[in-house]
Amino acid sequence: MNQFADEAIIEVWSGKGGNGCVAFRREKYIPRGGPNGGDGGKGGSVIFKVKRNVRTLAKLRFKRFFKAQNGGDGQGWNRFGKDGEDIVIELPPGTAVRDAETRELIKDFTTQSEDEEFVFLKGGNGGWGNVHFKSSTNQAPKFANKGQPGEYRKLLLELSVMADIGLVGFPNAGKSSLLSAFTNARPKIAPYPFTTKIPNLGVLRGDEERDVIIADIPGIIEGAAEGKGLGIDFLKHISRTAGLIFMIDCSDETEGTGCFTAYEKLSAELENYSAELAKKPRIILLNKIDLEGAAENAEKIARQLRKSDKSATVIPISVATNSGFKSVKSAIMELVSKMDGEGAKTAAAAGITSDSSEIKSSFLAGRSVDEDMEVQEPGSER
Repeated sequence: MNQFADEAIIEVWSGKGGNGCVAFRREKYIPRGGPNGGDGGKGGSVIFKVKRNVRTLAKLRFKRFFKAQNGGDGQGWNRFGKDGEDIVIELPPGTAVRDAETRELIKDFTTQSEDEEFVFLKGGNGGWGNVHFKSSTNQAPKFANKGQPGEYRKLLLELSVMADIGLVGFPNAGKSSLLSAFTNARPKIAPYPFTTKIPNLGVLRGDEERDVIIADIPGIIEGAAEGKGLGIDFLKHISRTAGLIFMIDCSDETEGTGCFTAYEKLSAELENYSAELAKKPRIILLNKIDLEGAAENAEKIARQLRKSDKSATVIPISVATNSGFKSVKSAIMELVSKMDGEGAKTAAAAGITSDSSEIKSSFLAGRSVDEDMEVQEPGSER
């Protein structure tokens, strides 16, 4: 069973140009026929292409080497060499291409429309045949150009799924249950920690103009930044979201790790990963208020959070009974609309006109893993 693949290292070569040909016309009754060596063909290029039905980088983990075809050599009678075939590498939307050594960002495929191509390495030009070097002082040139060499790069590919809202919480806080209840996603749900091992995406049907893509990542625990649990590597999948939803299990009264300290510890883990991620607007959901004592805990936590941040959006809910769902949906749509407005202003100032939200929806609606990968099916949870 393959795991969700969000990183891959590949090596790519563009094709070498074909050599020019040294040849002379030799034909009966035509003395001193002159040069007629053809040019070499152009080498193939390395091209990246965004494909909607490619969802992870799994296939690139098994095929790491990509080499475009070399151009053919020129021949006599002014016959040009054949151009080498390009190599096309298909990537899922949201992939960043970096130099493997320096980690310099080369291309970020976040706003490209489907089938849009990016020529990364151009193939070498073919060499001129000796027919190009004929002159009044050199009517029989005995030399031609060699083809230009291709290029080589070692690349790191990083996939960050594109979503509007990211779900953050400790294991068993109810993130997957909320995603299943709100969207068309069907993540694995079970009453034990770390049932979610791969990012899952779902589409929340909003108004007529907007759908919201929600990403559920594996639960993080205190110390995740130091590698505990499943670590925090999956946080990169919500680094591009407009906002975050914090899920807190209000039935968990475990001393030191329970609901009363959950928000602060989750915030600290996000801060350890990325200061930019920690600054994103957020909605705090106090879950499982249907359980004994949880509603009282939710009231205490809400007072505590609003005291420290008067603008905080805090909503008590119960995923099991669908309590509070209307308020949550309204808060999500308000947050996304607000961030869309700010993004539009930034885009207008930069002269950008493409609607990335439409691209996100067309690419990722209801998709999480490749067809040959682990699919998480619904189970049961209280």
